[in-house]
Amino acid sequence: MLIFKYLNTLGKYLLLMGRTFNRPERMRMFFKQYVKEMSQLGIDSIGIVLLISFFIGAVICIQMKVNIQSPWMPRWVTGYTTREIMLLEFSSSIMCLILAGKVGSNIASELGTMRVTQQIDALDIMGVNSASYLILPKILGLMTIMPFLVIFSSFMGIIGAYATAYIGHMLSPDDLTLGLQHAFKSWFVWMSIIKSTFFAFVIASVSSYFGYTVEGGSVEVGKSSTDAVVSSSVLILFSDVFLTQLLS
Repeated sequence: MLIFKYLNTLGKYLLLMGRTFNRPERMRMFFKQYVKEMSQLGIDSIGIVLLISFFIGAVICIQMKVNIQSPWMPRWVTGYTTREIMLLEFSSSIMCLILAGKVGSNIASELGTMRVTQQIDALDIMGVNSASYLILPKILGLMTIMPFLVIFSSFMGIIGAYATAYIGHMLSPDDLTLGLQHAFKSWFVWMSIIKSTFFAFVIASVSSYFGYTVEGGSVEVGKSSTDAVVSSSVLILFSDVFLTQLLS
């Protein structure tokens, strides 16, 4: 029965995505919604992304210096490991997990409220493809803005590392700079962007599904918001393993 339930949910999700990726009926209205969703889902999240990335970059640099640095290792190891952790995992995967809680619950609760107040039913009665009208701008808007959030996150993490060098005097800025520049591979930046774009699709589409298909009242809307965050986080973790293996 559990397998049947999961297969049933997967089938409903695929059918909803099939309706979602139809050509918008009015491109002008779609573009307006697309810009609005980019602002609401992405730009409004820049503050928390920069704040968390700054302190995580600083903490990673401190931990690497205190627990890994030794006389047997080059002095640039701290900067090198800080860069690799920020680029390869934190700015793409962990940051998307954090945004799944903020953005995913926002999408699910918004669509769930529209469903229980019969606003979606009103759109369907008027002959509007409600799935494409409501969900497609959210998916494309988040996928568009997510690479920029990843770049801002990596940049802010490096600033946090420099803060420990200049303010905390944990290590010299020259050693940190040498580590950040050591054996740099530009493909790691692209890999982080590709992973984050896929995770953005997971967050937006899964959260939209749980919000769009909610049945009941306000209690069910809250439950769908929780289910959206949990499911998005689990799918991000699973897909992170396969994408890392594939892109590496």
